[in-house]
Amino acid sequence: MYTPQFSINNRILRNIGAIEAAREVIENAALLPAWEKKFQDEAAVRSVHYGTHIEGNELSLQQVQRVLDGEKIVARERDVQEVINYRKVIDFLEDKHDDPINLALIRELHGIVVENLLDGENTGLFRQSEVVIRNSITGEVVFRPPKAVEVEWQLSELVEFINREGEIHPILKSGAVHYEFVRIHPFVDGNGRSGRALSMLVLFQDEYDIRRFFSLEEYFDRNPDEYYEALQSVERNRSDQTEWLTYFTECVAAELSRVKERVEKISRDVRFKKQLGGPVMLSERQIKLIEYINETGYIENKVYSKLFPMVSEDTVLREVQDLVKKGILRKQGKTKGVKYFLKD
Repeated sequence: MYTPQFSINNRILRNIGAIEAAREVIENAALLPAWEKKFQDEAAVRSVHYGTHIEGNELSLQQVQRVLDGEKIVARERDVQEVINYRKVIDFLEDKHDDPINLALIRELHGIVVENLLDGENTGLFRQSEVVIRNSITGEVVFRPPKAVEVEWQLSELVEFINREGEIHPILKSGAVHYEFVRIHPFVDGNGRSGRALSMLVLFQDEYDIRRFFSLEEYFDRNPDEYYEALQSVERNRSDQTEWLTYFTECVAAELSRVKERVEKISRDVRFKKQLGGPVMLSERQIKLIEYINETGYIENKVYSKLFPMVSEDTVLREVQDLVKKGILRKQGKTKGVKYFLKD
């Protein structure tokens, strides 16, 4: 039976506290539907970009956005395919939110990760050969995963651990799954992306999807040496995951704290719901106007051309007046001196 070895230190406790505080704010923020979709879309794009970039994908964040928007770009075919696949992975995680995690699901997940990248013999099938992990610069062997014959039963033990309820905090459970999957290295290729996706699904199924506003991949990719060093610390510490889980919880806490701060800027708590009497759809320009007012306190006519250089002032003014009519903004002053504030 697989049970991760680790100790709860002060840093892990502090990180879990920050995670829970941020989660409470994010999940209870009264956001308009357009904002919710915007946050989810941005998190998905960041996950796709940074989740593939850490594996050597050369596309920029802007190029990834263009690919996901259906545009054709000049780039390596493999890079484009990896991006398309990982976007499908994110949709897969949402679809499997309530499905039992088992070996068949893991094979299906891997099949999406490597679609059109590996031959059929290695797509969604556990490896039949021995592999080693080498330092990409020195070529030195840094890790030897289990023998191929051990892959399926070790992965089965991991699945059994995943499905045991209430054993450890969901964040620690997700981190432990992340590490153990990478350690087992069940496939010929695509293990990093598959493992990170599986650890996210574990969070989703433990009610920690947190409105799907967050992406951990950027923190891993920001300093990949630190990420891989944290993973390798487990073997160095004789299978103790404390150092790895300290790093993992710090990444989650940093990302959720960032999201919390942004949500607090644009959320009017329950006041929007009370004022508007229900959901209200806003245009992209109206969202940008509200974001500007949250940052500066108010908006006035002379700012319109800076915010929307390709849009006429009359068009922007109609958007502002619509926000006044909906009870979101209040007008103060007259003619050229008029200012608009978020309504209290």
